[in-house]
Amino acid sequence: MAQTQGLGKRYMKAFLKGFFVAVPVTVTFLDRVACVARVEGASMQPSLNPGGRQASDVVLLNHWSIRNYDVQRGDIVSLV
Repeated sequence: MAQTQGLGKRYMKAFLKGFFVAVPVTVTFLDRVACVARVEGASMQPSLNPGGRQASDVVLLNHWSIRNYDVQRGDIVSLV
């Protein structure tokens, strides 16, 4: 019984260690490098949501290019 409790404590400690490393890394990545967003509605037609369908498109927003001012003609820019 005591051995099982020690094993559970080790797993919990390893989980918490991984959690407290993974969360800040993930948040930093989503804030500084890229994130996934959903585009709905007719505002981006015909490039996104062609044909007026009801489904939404999923896009990858590249924060890194904006940070380096690497925006060119024809790029889609998303504002929040």
